[in-house]
Amino acid sequence: MNNKEQVIVITGASSGIGEATAHKLAGHGFKVVLTARRMEKLKEIKDTITSNGGEALAIAADVTKVEELHEVVRKTKSKFGKVTGWINNAGLMPLSFVEKLKTDEWNTMVDVNIKGVLNGIEAVLPSLIDNHGGNIINISSSAAHRFFPGGAVYCATKSAVMMLSEGLRQELAPKYGINVTSIEPGATSTELMDTITDEDILEKLSSMKEMTMLEAEDIAEAIYYTLSQPKRVNVNNLYILPSEQQ
Repeated sequence: MNNKEQVIVITGASSGIGEATAHKLAGHGFKVVLTARRMEKLKEIKDTITSNGGEALAIAADVTKVEELHEVVRKTKSKFGKVTGWINNAGLMPLSFVEKLKTDEWNTMVDVNIKGVLNGIEAVLPSLIDNHGGNIINISSSAAHRFFPGGAVYCATKSAVMMLSEGLRQELAPKYGINVTSIEPGATSTELMDTITDEDILEKLSSMKEMTMLEAEDIAEAIYYTLSQPKRVNVNNLYILPSEQQ
């Protein structure tokens, strides 16, 4: 499919990987739909894209509220006539040691990192089936492959996203031509660590500041690669680490 024919919805588009992906795709002719809770930030990104000649739509939505994601699909189709891809990027990483019982943070991670992905799939899947094709890209993490201290719940959520992606691929790609990809980044310089409240974890992570981490643009490049493949090609998993990460 020609880039100009693609209409891609990006959740968590107000910063980090989502924002970088929006700029990357729009710069290559994709129509992008930006969604997150921070409408003011979304509007700034949209305005930058349109001022550079791209096409973008900004819609405020919370991924934990499935009806809001259905509304994103409705507004996208009203504006662009269709939706051809969905990037489940919204996520949280409030790491903590289990013994501290930060159960509110556990539940929030489950709601955003797992249920938010499922809500996105529920909202977009009927449209992709009607299209007889499209892409679902789920942002998992290297944490789906390896446990690290304080990551028990976070790693579990990202492992769920990775396995969900494979299940979706097996069910949807052969029958409907819907390609499904799990993107699994290692340490990336984004706002993700801003949600950590466990001081012991923050102390342990301080050593990571000495490592050259991935940039959001590196993940955006991987997403662009995935969406640029012919329909016959399904990129199952992209596991991306900083060169210095062990």
